[in-house]
Amino acid sequence: MKPTIKTLKDLAQLADYSLINNLTIDPDATKDGEDHYPRQVFSGHFVPVKPTPIENPKYVAHSKQFFSELGLSDALATSEPFMKMFSGDTSSLPEPMKKLGWATGYALSIYGREYYEQCPFGTGNGYGDGRAISIFEGVFNGKRYEMQLKGGGRTPYCRGADGRAVLRSSVREFLAQEHIYALGIPTSRSLTLYTSEMQRVQRPWFHNGSYSKDPELMIEEAVAITTRVAPSFLRVGQVELFGRRARKDEHPNALKELEEIVLHIIEREYKDEIDEALPLEEKVLLLAKAFRGRLTSLIAHWIRVGYCQGNFNSDNTAVGGYTLDYGPFGFMDRFDPRYQPWTGGGVHFSFLNQPQAGERNFGMFCTALKPLLDSNEEAQKSLDKIQNEFPKVMQGAMIKMWTAKLGLQRFDATLFNELIKLMIETSVDYTIFFHELSSLPTEIEPLTKSFYNENIDKALMARWSEWLKKWQEAIKTTSLEEREALSKQMKSVNPKYTLREWFLVPAYQKATDGDYSLIYKLQEVMNSPYEEQSKEIEQMYYRKKPMELFDIAGVSYVSCSS
Repeated sequence: MKPTIKTLKDLAQLADYSLINNLTIDPDATKDGEDHYPRQVFSGHFVPVKPTPIENPKYVAHSKQFFSELGLSDALATSEPFMKMFSGDTSSLPEPMKKLGWATGYALSIYGREYYEQCPFGTGNGYGDGRAISIFEGVFNGKRYEMQLKGGGRTPYCRGADGRAVLRSSVREFLAQEHIYALGIPTSRSLTLYTSEMQRVQRPWFHNGSYSKDPELMIEEAVAITTRVAPSFLRVGQVELFGRRARKDEHPNALKELEEIVLHIIEREYKDEIDEALPLEEKVLLLAKAFRGRLTSLIAHWIRVGYCQGNFNSDNTAVGGYTLDYGPFGFMDRFDPRYQPWTGGGVHFSFLNQPQAGERNFGMFCTALKPLLDSNEEAQKSLDKIQNEFPKVMQGAMIKMWTAKLGLQRFDATLFNELIKLMIETSVDYTIFFHELSSLPTEIEPLTKSFYNENIDKALMARWSEWLKKWQEAIKTTSLEEREALSKQMKSVNPKYTLREWFLVPAYQKATDGDYSLIYKLQEVMNSPYEEQSKEIEQMYYRKKPMELFDIAGVSYVSCSS
């Protein structure tokens, strides 16, 4: 696409701030946006906040593909006015752009349990966007996008923190969002990444080569701001906050504010699926059903590619049904149903427990909607039914995903269950195994490329051969053309490359010294995860994790997102 946006003035012409124009401002908000210390926000949907620029911003990277999709000139990314805006200086933006950004509050529930302790006031009125500040909303080629600075400074929800992100975690999020998009999974997107040449902050981290599950020291790291972009940043936790307030009748406008946020969600995320003329109760039910479909599909996609969100709370769940908040995420190396890249995540957020975690988050979403249906008993029953059928819909999405991943015409539970047992016993690389299977091997040898256990006894190898024989019978291909078509189809759902943490570590380590070459290399490779690439790339990125890196802190797992 030929770029049409070459200056900030061009970008300004696309401005359309639906959230701040249509929803309710915090009545206690300051007029100048100087609102950078923890306080309770009792009502309203957003707080105007002035971002805090990083000092001496330096260009690290931008997403050329996403720039092209939006119609942005690549030259913009390194232009001074654009860099100032997306490193937090919004003081001189051209009209009709807003000079103030906005932050939003939300509630927290963990695996279906409401929490208030994370709020410094114990009320839930001080929890929300602590370092994420949206600065632009506009319509590009008929699509609405919101642009948000991650690490843009303190907000009233900062809970005493410094409002900053560091280069390490920013590199991870910047690369991961575009990689997930390239994998064909709904997600927020990455626009730009800037760091500061001068400003540094301290963060807890690990000694090199440590096996500790808890950070052992404070290290000094460069601050950075990555701009993430999505149709909206509306979360289950946001709906939950207003649902709680309405349920407890915390202020006179509580129920009205819940209705307003729900209608805004429909307008931003579901207007093509839900008729604006319908009564409120019908809209609510259609919203719940549509979100259920998107959420179950999203989770099945995550499992398809070996992705674990790590911290799958309600506040990290986008109501638009896409991946959001790349904190302690990870792509699995060795197959483990309980794989968890976050030391604080526990089994409840582990790899194959993500469907259950999603069910809990969906349950909190439905609970938040219920005050809007208080006068309609039938609608309440219908909402309960939609909620109770989540496991059935989730199972359907999973069966459909596994069927495609295995190249089957119909799901075979016996074949699948035996494969899972073999993968666990053998210690199999998840990505490599399924990609090799996509070539439809007739012998077991190609699959052994994925085996971490190199000393497999004859009995286990015989079971593998027997499984492969049964699988060959199940795929039912009789001609060369059929086999080629099936292989192509399987390779379209079983990627060759995934963004493993041990690829990311050298990239952000080099970046701390001003060398961004590995970031650019990973952009190139991971934005084409299904394609065959050069032999050099294959040797570097299509291989098993070195055994000496397993269980190493900061490589196999992380403790926080910084």
